[in-house]
Amino acid sequence: MSNTGLVSFMALYVFMLAAFVGYQVIGRVPALLHTPLMSATNAISGISLVGSLVAAGSSDTVTTILGTVAVAAASINVVGGFLITDRMLRMFKHDPGRPAKRPKLGHGG
Repeated sequence: MSNTGLVSFMALYVFMLAAFVGYQVIGRVPALLHTPLMSATNAISGISLVGSLVAAGSSDTVTTILGTVAVAAASINVVGGFLITDRMLRMFKHDPGRPAKRPKLGHGG
């Protein structure tokens, strides 16, 4: 196996392993934690946006095109993540027009 073939094989192996581990981790997250988890991954999308900006500034034409597509995809992901997080946080705000619900004390009798 040539050196290029070995590098390609290792890259494919790492990608498949990361995809499997990511699927297993996300599959075990309770539904209650999905939105906060997505908010945290929004920061990771910001990091990938920086990397795609670097790739878009390359002198190679193919790399520039792929980097530009990556910039667009990462930007959509970051903006969508912020919109979803904002919507989630608005769900927990208290409406000043409605009286606050007070928990009932005692045994309800």
